[in-house]
Parts: sequence; structure tokens; C-alpha cells
Amino acid sequence: MTTTASMVWLIIGCALVTWLPRVIPFIFVRTVKLPDVVMKWLSFIPVCILSALVIENLLDTESGKIVSLDWPVFITFVPTLIIALVTKSLSITVVAGVIMMATVRFFM
Repeated sequence: MTTTASMVWLIIGCALVTWLPRVIPFIFVRTVKLPDVVMKWLSFIPVCILSALVIENLLDTESGKIVSLDWPVFITFVPTLIIALVTKSLSITVVAGVIMMATVRFFM
């Protein structure tokens, strides 16, 4: 497959359309002092997003009409959560979680 100039411009345009909406709010907000209520509200967003991702992966909705736990994920989640709470290190938590999930999938 050859790359043409129009394909390169298309890729650059797609990158800008993806990147600009993420960067522009930071440019405007960095010079503005937000009220404490807004800052407190914004502090909950990462926790909510992470919780939604974790809960979505813990539940098995594809096996039928009954929602149940995805046991391999749950078996991995509990020790990973404990490691995260003890170490408070993202890199250690991610590496431990990946190793535990690989181990669980290997034996199950």
C-alpha cells in the first residue's frame, strides 16, 4: 500500500481533530482560578471513571440474562486492589495485576 499526500493530510487532520478538543480546555483553564466547589467536583471524575471501568469488567453480562461475576477477573481484582492500597504505586499495581491475570488465565 502506497502512501499519498492526501492520506498524510488526512492523518494529520484526524490527529488535530482528536488532539485539539482535549488540549483547548486545559489552555483556557490554566489561567482561570476555578471555584473550590468546581475543583472538588472535578476531583471525583478520575475515581468515577476508574470505578466504572473496573465494575464493567467484574460483571459478566454475556453469558445470559443473569448478571454474574467474572470469576477470573474477580480473583485477580482482589489482590491487585490490596497491592494498590498498600503500595500506592501505579506501576507496581499494573505490573502485579498483569502478572496475576496471566497466571489466573494460565491455570483456568
